[in-house]
Amino acid sequence: MQNLANKNILLMGLRNKSSIAWGIAKCIDAHGARLIISYETDKDEKNVKELTKDFNNPILIKCDVSSDLEIENLFNEIKEKVGVLHGVAHCIAHANKEDMKNNFIYTTREGYSHAMDISAYSLIVVSKYAKDLMIDGGSIVTLSYYGAEKVMAGYNIMGAAKAALEANVKYLANELGPIGIRVNAISPGPIKTISSKVINDFDNIYEVVERKSPLRKSVTPTDVGNAAVFFLSDLSSSVTGVSLFVDNGYNIIGI
Repeated sequence: MQNLANKNILLMGLRNKSSIAWGIAKCIDAHGARLIISYETDKDEKNVKELTKDFNNPILIKCDVSSDLEIENLFNEIKEKVGVLHGVAHCIAHANKEDMKNNFIYTTREGYSHAMDISAYSLIVVSKYAKDLMIDGGSIVTLSYYGAEKVMAGYNIMGAAKAALEANVKYLANELGPIGIRVNAISPGPIKTISSKVINDFDNIYEVVERKSPLRKSVTPTDVGNAAVFFLSDLSSSVTGVSLFVDNGYNIIGI
């Protein structure tokens, strides 16, 4: 089935084939969407071109989300090239390595602002420009993590950023709902990516979740991609403002 046929979907944050964004991109393309992919640097452009060479004619546009001007230019270019936007997959997060490695109490002011700006605030400004192109309604989905709700060893500043992100999802869902735009988050279980390498004790967290989750297995980027397709398609037409766990049920376990 092609649940995203005839839909234009913007995916933000694709960098390499080990990322969650790559799993989402593959699923979106497989379900028939026309992908617009934003990338941050010239190096990222090379990687994205190689990754998506077999996709259905994707559009690649450079955008650094720390710049409001670049975000505005991104959506101006999307309007010029496809006109209407039906969905956004916001797969962007970043924190300084030292703020991830240090104890949370030693988070720097600069590091806190940076993590919040890229990981949480960017969803707000992206949504502001996306809504003007979603003339038929649409869906915005972002990526959170269990560390937004519970203390996860080594997650530190990103836990605070993801908590802010989930609050943003609720407020955006409320404001954009009247014009037919849904806003949701996916909260995956731990997945081995390049980004996960900076999380202290990640391998132990990964092993515990795999061993103790009700389904007794690890989560894959494709699992997350399938959830993203649900949120971006009409299958989720009455779902907004939620954070969906895709973690094989680990979030229900106490000890």
